Order: sequence, then structure tokens, then C-alpha cells
Amino acid sequence: MRFPRASGVLLHPTSLPGPHGSGDCGPAAYHFVDWLVSAGQSLWQILPLTGIGAGNSPYASNSAFAGNPLLVDLKELQRQGWLSDAEVLPTPRLLDQRVDYAEVRPFRMQRLALAAQRFQALPAQDERRLRFAQFCLRHAVWLDDYALFMALSEAHDFDEWCLWPSPLARREPFALAQVAAQHAERIAFWKFCQWCFFRQWLELKAYANERGVQIVGDVPIFIGHHSAEVWSHQALFELDADGRPTVVAGVPPDFFSATGQRWGNPLYRWEVHARDGYAWWVERMRGIFELVDVVRIDHFRGFAGYWEIPASEPTAIHGQWRSGPGADLFKAINAALGPMPIIAEDLGVITPDVDALRRRFQFPGMRILQFAFGGDSSNVFLPHHHECDTVVYPGTHDNDTSIGWWGSATEHERHFARAYLDTDGHDMAWALIRSACASVADTAIYSMQDLLSLPGECRMNFPGQSEGWWEWRMQWSQVQDWHAQRLAGLCRLYDRVRS
Repeated sequence: MRFPRASGVLLHPTSLPGPHGSGDCGPAAYHFVDWLVSAGQSLWQILPLTGIGAGNSPYASNSAFAGNPLLVDLKELQRQGWLSDAEVLPTPRLLDQRVDYAEVRPFRMQRLALAAQRFQALPAQDERRLRFAQFCLRHAVWLDDYALFMALSEAHDFDEWCLWPSPLARREPFALAQVAAQHAERIAFWKFCQWCFFRQWLELKAYANERGVQIVGDVPIFIGHHSAEVWSHQALFELDADGRPTVVAGVPPDFFSATGQRWGNPLYRWEVHARDGYAWWVERMRGIFELVDVVRIDHFRGFAGYWEIPASEPTAIHGQWRSGPGADLFKAINAALGPMPIIAEDLGVITPDVDALRRRFQFPGMRILQFAFGGDSSNVFLPHHHECDTVVYPGTHDNDTSIGWWGSATEHERHFARAYLDTDGHDMAWALIRSACASVADTAIYSMQDLLSLPGECRMNFPGQSEGWWEWRMQWSQVQDWHAQRLAGLCRLYDRVRS
């Protein structure tokens, strides 16, 4: 699908300011939409909206469908009458400039529990109780399993589900019925959290859409083993009789890592997905497109071919390439949902079959300017090689900030970049922003860190490092009037201004 010429900003909601330790669906998010409009932007790109997992990563969620409860705006729950003034007062630690998940998670979850209790005490005829019931019915295809999974995870100290008592791990109906009755209150709590998230996020999305801003979401190709979907759809994944993965996902050794990357996610039994017309994937895409307008699919190359690692291997060295579902998956999605606006993350080892799959369905690929200056003029990431059906970034959430990249660049990269960009390097973040904006790529996305010319300590993630990331937050005091004016000016100059 060809995208209109436009540009936008990459900023995950957790990186927004706010009183409760991390950004959420509250006033700062609405203010950010207004700022995007003032800067002439029509896209807001985010990371996965699902819950966080190991290392606080949104790419290691406990559900492929459920939203992150930490994104619920507590002040809105106060306005509903479910929290008191005192209960939403922040502690000093919550005002830190980085997200301290050890503080944020218990603070927010305790208050969500209080709000859920007071919501459940409402009279049955209360209109909000009816809307909640309608939400639960509409999302029952994933919500019932998710809420039960979360309640059982709590009851078993968040051990891997394959370590639960066998009747629960194997999902024996009588055992599930018993524990559902036993944990009814917590099941209702987890459903309440999802209702609050969906209700607030969709209101925010509508606000953005009404102002000409579309949300660009993110779907990881793989999901975590300890997730509601792997537990509830075990036949769709490469698991042994005890529910443990037999093979796991990753990427082979390359220039960046001599041992590759062993992600550890269970792999799909694609032949089983094919037999039922890829119904699970159709529902997954249907679900994400309820929440966003455009979807970036992470590790798109895995649909053409993926690296299979025996689960017993400690690294990704001893794996093998296996064929993915290819065009059949996207034909099934198109048949059910129609052509969808999808961005293919086609970074890494990209073979002709990956490129052919992307082009067949007219999914724009990605071009990263920080990768452009390591070779010579034949480097495909250089703007003179860009194509219209691409999305150009100075850097993504997995890259250093542009200032951090420039500080660690090789002398060859520095010399090449200065000559190519016609700059002395003193304003490198904006030099890359200008180059991205000028590209023939239909879409240009700039990270908020680069717009603010922030150093490497402000990068969002460092692939392969499991601790200390996903914590960066912006402050409105960092944003000056000229940031929006300069960006809007570039977008007018290069025909990316919003209509």
C-alpha cells in the first residue's frame, strides 16, 4: 500500500512526562498530539502497547492482545470517583526523569486494584457497568484467557506456566473451571484494567485522528513463552509434551555479534496455522488495527525465513534457517481484513525472497541513516538510493541517539557524513533530520530524542543488553518553540507538511 508523503515522531507513551512515574494516556499525551500538529506532523509512532516483560521490554509481553495497564491514566480514574485525591498524589521517586519500574509498577497496580474494587461496588444498573460488560463480550476471544492467565500467574509467583500443576498447564476444563471460580475477583480486576486501557487509549487515538495525526503501532513477530496466547494456544507453537519450547527464535552470528542473538521466544508451528487459515494471526492483526492506524511489523524477514535454534543451545550459533509462511499468511490477512497499511522492518540479513515478499504486498521497508556512512556511495541506506516505498529514520528505538552515534562514529563515518550532508558536524541530529525529511521516501520518522539533540544516555534501548533500558522520559522544559517551528519549516520545504 503506497503511503502519502508525510512525516512523524517516534515517542513511546511511557516516555511522556506525568506525575506517576511514567507517561500514560493522560494530559501529557494529548499535549503531545497538539505539539505534533504545531510541528506539522501527521504520524505518531510508538512501540508495542502490550504489557512489559523481562528487562521492562514492551517486546517481551505476557499477551499479544492486552494493553499495558501501566499506561492507564490514574487521574481519569479519580475523576470517575474510583480513587481519592490522596491516592493519586505522587511520591518524590515518581518524579524522577527516568522510569523507575520498581517504584512505578507497585504504585500504579495498587491504585488500579483500589479503583477496580470501587468500580465493582457500583450498582448493576450503572451505565459504566454496562459498557464494561459490552467490552468483555466484544473481546472475549482473548480477554477471558488473558485474565485467567494473569490471575494464575500471580497465584504461582509468576513461574513459567509449564511449571504450574499439570491440569492447569494442560488446560484441563474441570481444573480451569475450579480456578476461575477461586480467582474470580482477580480475573475481574485484570479485565477492568484492560477496559480502562482500551477506553482511554481509544479516546486518545480519536483525539489524534480528529487532528490529522495517525498512530503508527508496532507488532513483534514473536511472542513470549510465558504469555496468555502460548498457554491458551499451545498447538500453534513448537512445544514439547510438557509445554517447554523445543526450538526458539533469534538471529545468526553477524558483524555485530559473534554468537548471534538468542531471543528465546517459542517458534510457530506454521503448518498448524496454515490448516485453519492463519486465524490466530488474522485476529492478532484485527486487534492491533483497533488500536492504531498503521502497523510496523518487527523482524519482517522471519515471515520469509527464520533462524531456528535448539532450545538447549545457550547461543544462536548452532541454528538453521527455516522457511516461513511467506505470501500465504498475508493473503489470508488480506482476505479477512483487506489490504492493511503495514511497514516491514526489513533490517539485518535481507535476502531476495524477503524483498520479494515485501514488494509483492507493497509494504514499505525501512532505511536507517545511522547505517549509511560505514561504507561508500553504494550503501543502500544513503538517501540517493532510497525508494518511495520506504520509511526513513535517522535512528530507531534500537539505535543510539544521533548525537550519541556521532560521538562514537569512526573517523571514516565522520568524514563521509560531513561531506555527504555538507555539515561540519556541530548539529548532527538536525543534519540527519533534514536529510530524512528531504529523502524521496514516502515516510520520514524522527525520534523525539533527536529532535531535542539529546546524548546517548537518552537512547531507548540497547539490543542484547537486558537491564537499564526502556526508561527514558522527556520533560516539557526541554521542548522550545523553535523545535516545532524548525520541524514544520523543513516539512513545508520538502513537501511533508500535514494538510
